[in-house]
Amino acid sequence: MLPEVTAIRYVTPLREGGSMPGLVEADDRRLYVLKWAGAAQGRKALVAEVLAGELARGLGLPVPELVRIDLDPVIARSEPEQQIQEQIRASGGVNLGMAFVSGALNFDPLCFDVDAGLAGRVLWFDALIGNVDRSWRNPNLLVAAGGLRLIDHGASLIFHHHWAGAANWIGRPYDASDHALLGAAPDLKAADAELGPAAAEALPAAVAAIPDEWLTDEAGFDGPQAVREAYIAQLTARLAAPRDWLPEMAA
Repeated sequence: MLPEVTAIRYVTPLREGGSMPGLVEADDRRLYVLKWAGAAQGRKALVAEVLAGELARGLGLPVPELVRIDLDPVIARSEPEQQIQEQIRASGGVNLGMAFVSGALNFDPLCFDVDAGLAGRVLWFDALIGNVDRSWRNPNLLVAAGGLRLIDHGASLIFHHHWAGAANWIGRPYDASDHALLGAAPDLKAADAELGPAAAEALPAAVAAIPDEWLTDEAGFDGPQAVREAYIAQLTARLAAPRDWLPEMAA
């Protein structure tokens, strides 16, 4: 399960991305980037953030800590912008928080070097989850003390938006043509040998971290556990060899 904190102060909106996350202070006195449960993208974006983020962590990839943040909509009173107030009020209850990375810079493939091994592991991971949001235009990578941080995976795992056709996604090839780390000559062969077995082991814990509240009332499923089992079955099938969904450079 994710650690649980309570938001005690709304600091400022972060005016990047469609969901316009907010910076909040929690009762552990730490700052978190809060992803709203009431945002237009809906709770499935938060499910993807947790499953992908915790799976990446289980694979040894650098991801900021994720927590569940309980939010009282009353803190909207400190935000003067009406649109943001409405989003806060629509997000009472459980939201997602990502530990704020102080001093981080946005990754620019022309300015920062990444070794081929790490680039291969990140690209392999993105191919597994079908992450379409790691392009050179919008890399969703931070550079801070200690190196890269992977952020913003809400646009991955698109199969869960249409479970009836989810099987069609299992073997779908990943298009890496504009991936942010392509210029780092990613070593996908080494990454596949390392992460293929590790992902199968890390998957159950990553799925277990998804809060029940975001899996309740999913159409066609008899409760949160059934949805979790569907995620495990879907990604386990994608992991099964041969992994033809990997970019051709893996050959």
